[in-house]
Amino acid sequence: MQFQNLTKLKEGDKVAIVSPSFAAPGKWPHIYELGCLRLREVFKLEPVSYPATSKVGASAEERSADLIAAFSDPEIKAVISSLGGDDQVTYIKNLPNKPFINNPKPYFGFSDNSHFENFLWLNGVPSFYGGALFTEFAMQGHMDEFTSNYLRYALFEKGKKELMASPVYNDIGLDWGDVSTVNKERTYETNEGWIWDNNNSVDVEGISWGGCIESIDEILRHNIALPTLKDFEEIILFAESSEEIPSAPYVFRVFRALGERGILKRVRAIMIGRPKAWEFDKQFNAFEKTEYRKQQREAIIKAVRNYNKEIPIIQNLDFGHTAPQICLPNGCNVFIKAQEKRIFANF
Repeated sequence: MQFQNLTKLKEGDKVAIVSPSFAAPGKWPHIYELGCLRLREVFKLEPVSYPATSKVGASAEERSADLIAAFSDPEIKAVISSLGGDDQVTYIKNLPNKPFINNPKPYFGFSDNSHFENFLWLNGVPSFYGGALFTEFAMQGHMDEFTSNYLRYALFEKGKKELMASPVYNDIGLDWGDVSTVNKERTYETNEGWIWDNNNSVDVEGISWGGCIESIDEILRHNIALPTLKDFEEIILFAESSEEIPSAPYVFRVFRALGERGILKRVRAIMIGRPKAWEFDKQFNAFEKTEYRKQQREAIIKAVRNYNKEIPIIQNLDFGHTAPQICLPNGCNVFIKAQEKRIFANF
């Protein structure tokens, strides 16, 4: 694949806020306003809302129109998703590709946004897996410095940056429906760091592709277009699971599907984000969280090693449904220094 170069932003630029999945700004407007305030005050950018940004229940056609309009407008220099959701698989495949090919610009989002980012990837437009308005910019209390640094790389800086492990992490949420939580600080826990599994210490370079495990599952089961097997020979696969907290057997089957499709034996490496292990309807204690993450790690290793014995598998990275968060380049060069246990990515 040949990917276009994205133009970096400068202070004062306009950025679009869109809701390609669930229109979270329509349900929690105070969180939306906080995210817009952070864009203005922390990053000196001007957010621009679109007709379906706050329209809960907006049709696929309305959301498609917002995406096309945001990319087509020359005054918009980046596009930021408000949040994720669960239905992009139903309409992203129907988008025309010319507005996005002819007007490439940075797109920020994760979770259900895996579908739109896969669409951009197939059209040679890089994106950033992370940096949703509600979860990163509108973090209660204050933005994480770790998160802000990687967002600045993605927005304003160009070149190779090292990915680091945050010393702490959070996956225990605060209720957006409770306005009093806006100024409350989240509870952070000690991060055990990256977990490597590699039988070959050779350094690896490849193009990043991936997303949310549940979205990858839908791409596979609904026969949505994805990179070709030849493309996968140059890909470093990244994946992470959502707040649905899928079981280890489910995650195993998704990776087994990747193996049966011939993907796992071709990719150059696999990077896995720390699995979210707490949600309001699944309030795991510390022991349960540790066990859940361990079971998922083991399931992934078991599935992958059935198809590929050599590639490095690095788990517990700070991207996806976690805080603080690396805004991970998608469709960009990633460099894995296996002997040194270091990872770099082109922003």
